[in-house]
Parts: sequence; C-alpha cells; structure tokens
Amino acid sequence: MTATTFRVLAVLALVAGVVGFSAMRLWESAGRGAFPLPWSALAGMLVIAGAVLAVGWPVRRWNHGQRDRRLDPLRAARTAVLAKASSHSGALLVGWYAGQALVLLPDLAIEPRRERLVACLLAVATAGALVAAGLVAERWCRLPDEDDQT
Repeated sequence: MTATTFRVLAVLALVAGVVGFSAMRLWESAGRGAFPLPWSALAGMLVIAGAVLAVGWPVRRWNHGQRDRRLDPLRAARTAVLAKASSHSGALLVGWYAGQALVLLPDLAIEPRRERLVACLLAVATAGALVAAGLVAERWCRLPDEDDQT
C-alpha cells in the first residue's frame, strides 16, 4: 500500500467541493433552505478521529521498539487501511462542507445563513482533524526502513 499524498487529498477535496457547491445551489434553487447539518455529525467525526489515533498508537509503540506485547500483523494492516480511509473520507468531507460554505458566503448579513456558515466552517475544521488523524496514524503504521533496523 502506498502512502497517501497531499495531491490525492487535494483532488478529493476539490471534487467534493464542486459537488457540494453544485448540490447546494440546486437544492436552494428548488426553494429549500440549506442542507441540514446536525451537531452530532461534528461529534461523530471527532470520535472517529480519536478512534483512529487510539488504534494506531499500539502500532506506533511496536514500531518504536516497545515490543512488550505481541502485535498481530493483520491488526496493523487493518489499522493502516482504516487510517487511509479516514484521511480520504475526511478530505471528501472537507470539500463537501467547504463547497456549501462558499454558497453561503455572499449572504453574511442574514443571521440564519451566517449561523449555517459557521456550522459549515466548524465541519470543515472537524473534517480536517479527521484527515490529520488519518495521516498521523498512517505514518505510525509505516514499517521501519531496512537501514534503520541494523
């Protein structure tokens, strides 16, 4: 499995941003308000980010020589896949909520739209935390180079 690159994450965020912007414009042109954004979605992203870091920590410890307990290789591989999935899904969510925020940006004078914009920006930050957690855990799951083991 290759390491996640910032280019891939940027492309995912850009594509999701275009989709989010377009979907929000179409939704509002049909006479509906902004997409609903429950606060539980923000809490859920934070919980997932914490869980990714929590399952990645034992792999990091093992890679840094603290081998007091056996580490199942399959568990380490699953942790790496979870970390990669978290960074990719976080990038998609960053784009999705940033696209919606761009639609709301011109209407800052309207109180409900301003509140929705703040919620979208908080969602972007929370999704960014999910990306960061995924990248950190993925880095923790990298095996040491052959040169480092001697």
